Amino acid sequence: REWQDLHTQLKQAAKSLGLQANSNEASPDQVHQSLLAGLLSHVGLYDRDKREYAGARGARFVIQPGSVLHRKNPDWVMTAELVETTRLWARVNAPTDPAWVERAAAHLVKRSYSEPRWSRSRASAVATERVTLYGVPLVADRTVAYGRIDPEVARDLFIRHGLVEGDWDTLHDFFHANRRLIRELGELEARARRRDILVDDETLVEFYDARIPEEVVSGAHFDTWWKTARRADAQLLTFTEDLLVSDDASLVSDRDYPGTWRQGELEFTVTYQFEPGSGSDGVTVHVPIEVLNRVRPDGFDWQVPGLREELATALVKSLPKDLRRNFVPAPDHARRALAAIGEPREADETFVEALAEELTARRVVPVAPSDFDVARVPDHLRVTFAVERTHPRKGRGRARVELLGEGKDLRALQDQLAPAVRTTMARAAASIERTGLTSWTEAIGILPETFEQQVAGRTVVGYPALVDTGSAVDVRVLGTASERDRATRVGVRRLLLLNTTPPWKRLLALLTNEQKLSLGYNPHGSVPLLLEDALACAVDSVVAEMPGARVRTPEEFDRALATVKQQAVPRVLQIVESLAPILDTAREVSLGLRRLTAPAAAEMARDLRKQLDTLIRPGFVADTGYHRLPHLRRYLAAMLERLEKGAQDLGKDRDRMATVH
Repeated sequence: REWQDLHTQLKQAAKSLGLQANSNEASPDQVHQSLLAGLLSHVGLYDRDKREYAGARGARFVIQPGSVLHRKNPDWVMTAELVETTRLWARVNAPTDPAWVERAAAHLVKRSYSEPRWSRSRASAVATERVTLYGVPLVADRTVAYGRIDPEVARDLFIRHGLVEGDWDTLHDFFHANRRLIRELGELEARARRRDILVDDETLVEFYDARIPEEVVSGAHFDTWWKTARRADAQLLTFTEDLLVSDDASLVSDRDYPGTWRQGELEFTVTYQFEPGSGSDGVTVHVPIEVLNRVRPDGFDWQVPGLREELATALVKSLPKDLRRNFVPAPDHARRALAAIGEPREADETFVEALAEELTARRVVPVAPSDFDVARVPDHLRVTFAVERTHPRKGRGRARVELLGEGKDLRALQDQLAPAVRTTMARAAASIERTGLTSWTEAIGILPETFEQQVAGRTVVGYPALVDTGSAVDVRVLGTASERDRATRVGVRRLLLLNTTPPWKRLLALLTNEQKLSLGYNPHGSVPLLLEDALACAVDSVVAEMPGARVRTPEEFDRALATVKQQAVPRVLQIVESLAPILDTAREVSLGLRRLTAPAAAEMARDLRKQLDTLIRPGFVADTGYHRLPHLRRYLAAMLERLEKGAQDLGKDRDRMATVH
């Protein structure tokens, strides 16, 4: 009915004006927009909390019940009539769009702007715009370009954020050259741990402000201007080192704060960060994963020369009070001690050893390296190690550096990343690695001491080893010489056993009943398993007595195999003679622990049980070794004595245990 009334009114008005009816149907939106021009003060925004519309000049109205929009309550409406009875009712209504209202009322709306800020994505300053019509908010928080609103502020934001802070995506050469120079010189501050070497941002703002025209207020404006300006002077906006640094920059030298760290033939990149509280604050040595197995902790505790005096001072301050009072003021004593020490004197001498020796010499007060409380030294004075893998560049892209691990403890990182090192070694040494070998064949040949391969421009050094896999051995390249030696000892043993007929029947026939009874108490679960352990120990001892005490060639393996076949049984019998009293004593200790049931003795019992389980466990015979095996009985006898005497004075035992542990 509302539309019919409206249509009738419009038709009569058009007829009185002599207008001809349009044969093309108008869309509802077109009709609404044409009516809107005369109904700007009758626009309302629905308030869902109060279930009414907020209208012009603070009016509040609701749609009359007879309207088709009643209960639908669109967000925006325009109404032909507002009739006030018990409340203000809207009659003859239609939904509308705030964008239509803003367009129709462009000369009436009020615009306000807040939060001017820099937008990297737009390369310009922007602000939040609010648009109202007679108090009705048409736009609450629209982001608009700020250059046409306040060119001066927009220009300042462009210079400060886009150019000075580098928060701009652009390809201009001067821009990237300036950012690169700032990064390079900024490292001077990180090295010296100061914030007054680079000039402040205001100096750079003034530099750009003096050279860029006032009408340049955004990245787009700059691009247009610079296209012409650079032809006249391509270096107009390029920074120089003299512009960026203060006179104090000369105090930061490459000698005191080197960019690389050498250890033998290895060279590592060194970077500096001045971020107190960060885990990487201070000096960071970047170690490629390809050479992690070759790095030693030696020397890194000396720090770079520029931080050595601060490190020495911190160490002096960490001394116990009765010692520290002899070295006051600490900075002066640290400085004089460093002058006497000079550079690292011996490859394996630690910094705390050198400092303790010099402090002792200067004050005739004995200072031991253990007197320093290293835990109290600030973190930035301890070198951070960053282990990285470089992935080759793809196409025109840059090589990607992946951080694998980071920390202050190099040994802990080497242990943590041992699997990654082995993977790297395996890739580099695929040509010599073998699997499933049961004899020393040509596939093994001569097992080299080391293996070298160029990977990513670096020399990867690995250590080929025979690795026991249970039913066979593999040739693998391991990360360290100690890993190689441990693995190869067990691998050679496995290969010798695989090529030797186990002499169990002969051994059992040679054992006395008393020995068999003693051997029955063992952690292996059976006498045959114990004898296997004894045979492994015998094989190890035979190989250890060979010239060079190792097997790395086919000829050496053949000699070892012949010797094992000849000496294994006599050697196992010797081992069994040692084992019988050891296991008898271990049984006595175990029985004594069972009898030690008093609650007050629980701590001592736990300690003794842990010791017993460490000494006598599956595989203990081969792990202990032929020459060290007889010592086990002495350790076990000491445990028996402790069981007897410790139970009589638990307090004294507890004190001694605290001292040992």
